[in-house]
Amino acid sequence: MGDKMEYSKEAQKCHEFMDNFTANDGKTIKYREILFTQGTPFLKHLLENTKRYQSHFASQADVILDPTKPNCIVPQRLVPQDTFDVLMNQRQQNANNDEDGAAPAEKAPDMPPELLRRFEVAFKPLSKATAIPMRQIGAAHIGKLVSVKGICTHVTDVKPHIIVATYTDAETGYEVYQHVTGRQFNPLDSIPKELQLSTGAKGQLTLETRGSRFMKYQELKMQELAIEVPQGATPRSLHLQLKGELTRSVKPGDSITMTGIHMTEPYTGFRAMKAGLLTNTFTEAMHVDHNKQSYADLQLSSDKDSHLEELSEREDIYGNLAASIAPEIFGHEDVKKALLLCMVGGVTRHLKDGMKLRGDIHLCLMGDPGVAKSQLIKYIAHISPRAVYTTGKGSSGVGLTAAVQRDPVTSEMVLEGGALVLADKGICCIDEFDKMDEGDRTAIHEVMEQQTVSIAKAGITTTLNTRTTVLAAANPAMGRYDPRRSPTENINLPAALLSRFDLMWLILDKKNAEMDRALCAHVMSVHKTGQAPERTDTVELLDAATLRSYIAKAKQFNPHIPEELTEYVAVVYSEMRADEVAQEVPHSYTTARTLLSILRLSQALARLRFADHVDQADVDEALRLMLMSKISLRDDDDRHQTKADPIVAIYGKVREDILRKDKQTYTWEEAEQIRQTLEDYESSGVWNLERDARGNPSIVLGRDDMQ
Repeated sequence: MGDKMEYSKEAQKCHEFMDNFTANDGKTIKYREILFTQGTPFLKHLLENTKRYQSHFASQADVILDPTKPNCIVPQRLVPQDTFDVLMNQRQQNANNDEDGAAPAEKAPDMPPELLRRFEVAFKPLSKATAIPMRQIGAAHIGKLVSVKGICTHVTDVKPHIIVATYTDAETGYEVYQHVTGRQFNPLDSIPKELQLSTGAKGQLTLETRGSRFMKYQELKMQELAIEVPQGATPRSLHLQLKGELTRSVKPGDSITMTGIHMTEPYTGFRAMKAGLLTNTFTEAMHVDHNKQSYADLQLSSDKDSHLEELSEREDIYGNLAASIAPEIFGHEDVKKALLLCMVGGVTRHLKDGMKLRGDIHLCLMGDPGVAKSQLIKYIAHISPRAVYTTGKGSSGVGLTAAVQRDPVTSEMVLEGGALVLADKGICCIDEFDKMDEGDRTAIHEVMEQQTVSIAKAGITTTLNTRTTVLAAANPAMGRYDPRRSPTENINLPAALLSRFDLMWLILDKKNAEMDRALCAHVMSVHKTGQAPERTDTVELLDAATLRSYIAKAKQFNPHIPEELTEYVAVVYSEMRADEVAQEVPHSYTTARTLLSILRLSQALARLRFADHVDQADVDEALRLMLMSKISLRDDDDRHQTKADPIVAIYGKVREDILRKDKQTYTWEEAEQIRQTLEDYESSGVWNLERDARGNPSIVLGRDDMQ
């Protein structure tokens, strides 16, 4: 800084700032006026040398709160006494009983003010302050107050951090205090020489744990945002230190804006010998602001709540909410409705015997390349308050669930949560789901149904919560859906995994001249204007904030299934099972989980209406979505059957028979059975056989033979 600064005058400015922080009425805050009254250099010096000003404000606050000083501030609520107050009162009594009758403050041992403080000094960022990209923080920001945006990737346990260590002499009872500024310190074993000369104490020092001051301490690792990472570079990380009441305010996976003091810390021990002149950097957090609030933490004002009530009374609010999801993507109306229900979810039931019925709705989008599957799930990850996006090929089973690592602070083996653990009470978006290895994919089975991850590694046996919604996108087995193959061959996922998805949505890229022209016009409009084109119908699109608020309010309702719908749902479920049995090669797997999926989808639809019970219309809409998820297959099957020639039809029947009976070969014995069938029905008079010169039979049918 260019001008010379006197810290005594700066400390007096801090005192005046705190002593006059309100107007005469006691309500109007005058921070802004006082800052500019003190002059611009005061604010400038505070932002550029924040650590020193933190101590200035703390010392001046001690003066203002000192009850022995005139015009002190009396706390509005009674603060209970702790160990340090008892020790201080004892010292004052001993000083009052002294023979020379000196003042207590003169005879009492010098107790560090940190032992008696009941407050913490922290600085919030300015209202117009902008966050600095993590990659631009360097040596010029050391000691300054900085704001950085990022994603929390790792959080340690909260540990007690010693601030002032108190020692006592076994012979004289004299107390010695040691200030601890770093993470490590060397305890005192003997009284310093200057104290030996003044007090005459020469005994051995003993560390008094109850007489020492500890503070809650937690370390955090924050990673650079993906949009700030340059091309071809890897994300950088920043180490944070959270102290006091700021601990436990951040969880892994949160997107935060952190404000703190960027500082340096020299290496110790053998690492100092290897590092040489290099030092480690960290940021002491002062304020944390969450960029995305969870649905449970989202506070709705009265005006916002009344506006949401008005929206819920509209006739087509269900369609408006679905159309507001990724409006730049053309079509996919029913797919967007399914995505909306995934974000809302059903009701999680906890039974009396400890059993849990999940309410999260899992969805898998499978289809041809270029149908906007990845864009849809990325949009969901963007607008959801808590979401993690990953890809199948770049994720392992350990990366999805949990890994065992060594804590750099305590050197203990700790669990590092994976993507599914980070997305707890949120959405985990997995792209390229079909590219995952089969061994890694099996790690998701327990997560999708029990919503837990059981770990037994490195002596750690525990269960982690993964109450998350799995939203996956995958391509068919051969990259593109082949109509000549069965759905089982195209999907190429195990039945145990398919049954866990509430909806398996197949999106096929069908050629349609009219739809192709509409798609082209939509894409050209988006590239020209940079936004979704205006709709010609009466659908009103909602912004992301309103959509998020509506979902947060909808999650407050817990609709139930009335008894009059029990028989209706049972009949519908039995018909679905019967239809699957009637199909030679079924398109899906209908199990008891399908019944639970119908209930979850119905509950999500009831939540969108802000209702406490499920109607039959909700069940019908859930069934319609299940039907529409496979409608492309039914249309394709009908079109294929009309165009197939006899040879291809016979080939298809033979192939279906092999798949249904799980055969590896098809021998001539089956062909002999066909010949035997022709002769048996000839003897019964169903048809007549005429043979040519080579003996090849021909079936001659009468008019009434097949009645």
